[in-house]
Amino acid sequence: MEKILVEERLNQLQAEGTTEQDIEVEMKDLGMKRATEYGWPNTYVFTKAMGEMLVETSKENMSVVVIRPTIVTSTYREPFPGWVEGLRTIDSVVVAYGKGKLTSFMADLDAVVDVIPADMVVNAIIVAMVAHANQPSDDHIIYHVGSSVRNPITYRDFREYNFKYFTEKPWINKDGKPVKVDRVTVFSNLASFRRYMFIRYLLPLKGLEVANTILCQYFQGIYLDFNRKITIVMRLVDLYLPYLFFNGIFDDMNTEKLLLTAKQEGAEMNLFYFDPIIIDWEDYFMNIHIPGIFKYALK
Repeated sequence: MEKILVEERLNQLQAEGTTEQDIEVEMKDLGMKRATEYGWPNTYVFTKAMGEMLVETSKENMSVVVIRPTIVTSTYREPFPGWVEGLRTIDSVVVAYGKGKLTSFMADLDAVVDVIPADMVVNAIIVAMVAHANQPSDDHIIYHVGSSVRNPITYRDFREYNFKYFTEKPWINKDGKPVKVDRVTVFSNLASFRRYMFIRYLLPLKGLEVANTILCQYFQGIYLDFNRKITIVMRLVDLYLPYLFFNGIFDDMNTEKLLLTAKQEGAEMNLFYFDPIIIDWEDYFMNIHIPGIFKYALK
């Protein structure tokens, strides 16, 4: 039904001669509307939920397990530490902050940001496949692969690791100068954040726009740079808003049982590691993840 609805709207827009750019915006808005109607914060998780439903109704007598990773970050060890393909989830925040484009944000600093390195997700998949290969197909087992129960990290920790890293190893801008960063100003609710953005940025931007018009685009470069920074911050807020004040943790009891079973049966857990308790988060972010973003994602 969702597929038909989407195709009908797409065909209608194309028949009306709508531009590709406007079609893209319209279809993204439609996706968000459909997702929120069913209680999902965005199309990403909405389509994942539909994917699980599809697997459940189509698997017949096949043995199936569902792996639900939380926020997947760069690799912990394999194929080498810090590998990441493109900017993912929290990486956009890291890059914007390091480049001096993110000075304020919203979050509950004491809330858990549930992250898990990519190679641990892969190892959990492999071990789960082996464990269930010859099991009955009546019910599928769900494994939450994350860190919020066994080794939680908070947004406060995340902010400090970023501040410490970019203070010690600042980003060098296109002019060859190091970018100085301060701790991000964090707001505890959307109203206070919008008020701050309006007073600190949007009002000065409006004044700059007027001056730029009067003085024949004299401030055009400054105006565009200022506007770009504001756009980046607001886009990141819209993207992450459903998660910034999320105070839940994910029950990983099934994953813990899988871990214990694998150890008892003699699996080489030094090769197929996926227990987040082995991670020192400060060391991981300072020496693996953040350097990996700039080495592999922004190469």
